[in-house]
Amino acid sequence: MATDGTMTAGTTSTRRPELPGRPMAVPRRLRFAGREVPWWAAVLVLYAVSRLLTTMLMLALFVTANVAHWDYASPRMNPTFFTFSGAWDGAYYSQIVEQGYPTSLPRDSDGSVQQNPWAFLPLFPMVVRVVMLLTGLSFYPAGFAVAMVFGAAASVVLFRLVAARAGVSSAFWATAFFCFGPLSFVLQIAYAESMFFFLMFAALLTMIQRRYWLMLPFGVAAAFTRPGALALPLALAIVLVVRTVRARRGTDAFLPRERLSMVVTGGLMALAGLAWPIIAAAVTGTGDAYVSTELSWWTGFIGKVAFIPLTPWFLLSWKYLSILGALIVLAIVAGFTWVVTRPSVRALGTETVAYAASYGLYLFAVFLPQQSTFRLLLPLAPLAGARGLTRHRKARKAALIACIALQPVAIVLLWFIGYP
Repeated sequence: MATDGTMTAGTTSTRRPELPGRPMAVPRRLRFAGREVPWWAAVLVLYAVSRLLTTMLMLALFVTANVAHWDYASPRMNPTFFTFSGAWDGAYYSQIVEQGYPTSLPRDSDGSVQQNPWAFLPLFPMVVRVVMLLTGLSFYPAGFAVAMVFGAAASVVLFRLVAARAGVSSAFWATAFFCFGPLSFVLQIAYAESMFFFLMFAALLTMIQRRYWLMLPFGVAAAFTRPGALALPLALAIVLVVRTVRARRGTDAFLPRERLSMVVTGGLMALAGLAWPIIAAAVTGTGDAYVSTELSWWTGFIGKVAFIPLTPWFLLSWKYLSILGALIVLAIVAGFTWVVTRPSVRALGTETVAYAASYGLYLFAVFLPQQSTFRLLLPLAPLAGARGLTRHRKARKAALIACIALQPVAIVLLWFIGYP
């Protein structure tokens, strides 16, 4: 660390919060690529380099696919790089922008609900629609631009929240893994992922800073961006319990106004997280409109089933592997529990551990594991800041090389072989 308080990104901070539970102070300037720059500028340069690499990979595969006449998971009418980047279900977002949500649910000959736009929440297409009106762009390039901007914002916030607990070096490497990861292409496709990452990371950062009222707008916005935002009020409830216990032991100055802000913020975020199924039911006149729509994506994997929380992973694993599948699911649960209880992960702070545990529980409770599983794990990116990984030079470099090498593999798998 320099005498003026700056810090090299490759070193580990020894600074500690002045008060228990308080985040570390992040130096305003870092030595990055031989120069001292604002910390956020270093993050944005890292992000820009990662987007250049991923764009080159995607562009190469797009050109190859069209020359070789490969089928891929994008609209094939008048294909462009932007439609290629609007992969998988991006067409549903386009439909929402252009036509809104249907007032009646499409059904097959058996009366079962078919796949439709109600599975996709409205904030991302609303923002894209505004950009389209302001710029005159069509959906796919506008969606690409929105995703890129929020990807940059998510990277900046991720660095800040990891640095608040683990120091600058860990934050730098966690952000690098996030930007260059195998699934990092989701930061620039016409999909709601990068917006969701930004909102979830921002909500977690405000929780770490104990600015609970400020957490509210991010949590509510996340609830209308992608499923999974219910992890935030659950994490806040866990932190509330932990701080209450610490206060009784005299190790945390837990003021009544903080308790009030946590209870109100958590309650409102929970209501927002439960609102979309109610809205879908009110508009379509079908009480289970949202759940039935989500289940329509399950049919190809496990057939028609009823939704029972905490069963989807077992339903899928049992169908294909019977008892062995159930044992694998239990092993995954045990492995995840082991990860979030490691000392290096717990050093990231109660808030980060509570957030990770809550989001992991959400995925286990309601999500059917399939090709989208790894993409849906990306909100757990703060865990990559654990010093068990970032303090070992060979391990972190090997991890970064693996991330980059797996990018083209992931793109081929998810665009050309198994559409998520």
